[in-house]
Amino acid sequence: MDIRPSDLALLVSLNALLEENNVTRAAARLHISQPALSAQLARLRELFGDPLLVPSESGRGMVPTARALALRDGLRDSLHQLEAAVRDPETFDPARAERTFMIAANDNVVTMFGIELVRRMAASGGAGLRVGFSEPNPDGVVARMERGELDLLLGAAQTIPAALKALPLSSERYVMAQRRGHPRGMRAPSLKQFCALKHVLVSGRGEFHSFLDQRLKDLGQQRQVTVVVPHYNLVPTILANTDHVCTLPVRFLQRFSDQLDIFKLPFDLPEFAIAMAWHPRSEHDAGHRWLREQLKSVEL
Repeated sequence: MDIRPSDLALLVSLNALLEENNVTRAAARLHISQPALSAQLARLRELFGDPLLVPSESGRGMVPTARALALRDGLRDSLHQLEAAVRDPETFDPARAERTFMIAANDNVVTMFGIELVRRMAASGGAGLRVGFSEPNPDGVVARMERGELDLLLGAAQTIPAALKALPLSSERYVMAQRRGHPRGMRAPSLKQFCALKHVLVSGRGEFHSFLDQRLKDLGQQRQVTVVVPHYNLVPTILANTDHVCTLPVRFLQRFSDQLDIFKLPFDLPEFAIAMAWHPRSEHDAGHRWLREQLKSVEL
């Protein structure tokens, strides 16, 4: 048997014929004329070398041959799988979905947005819904999204690759934090007091200098950075057990408000936006739209 690509549509007609066992009803279901379907049945008989359907002895409808019966279940299942593969679902049911979402974000952003996302997924999602977070790598994120390995990138808006679609999630500002009961008291620090304190800095490269230190240099000042850690979530623990302070985004530090006191900085730093970004290939995917909606509505 030699089925050409142009003959594949005939299998849809054969499936309808085998389910209806009646040419008239199958033609109505396929929205074609009865003579057109009869012509297709003739072509199918030629392809399979079998009558496939023969007139019923009762004179009503058709009866499938043994060859047709052998084809029926496999043909029906294959067409259902094909339909599911090409169908664009209009809705996404997290309680029933079998899906893993992968998000690239550092631990600062995961703390600010990922925790609430995990809570929402636990509340509305079933056992088949999962989320994974990985370290962001702007140089490779577009390729990972193209390969379907990554769904979202969360990070500072200015770092989002131009090839991705992006949406701001929040506007962030920097503040200073210290432990509850810090011996220096509860007054906001002056610039001189700020620089005299011992600071914790986050740097994946172990550097003791950041954009904030450059800003202080421009003001003719210098702070004491005495501890550098690679991850943001280490900072609250260090602050809670020492007299060190830190300067980090307020949204992050407010997650630890039971341990830390927060103060306005004694100098100006520009605010910055946290955004989520995704590949255009995912724009209309119902599950992806659901994921983006969850993040858009996250509040501290």
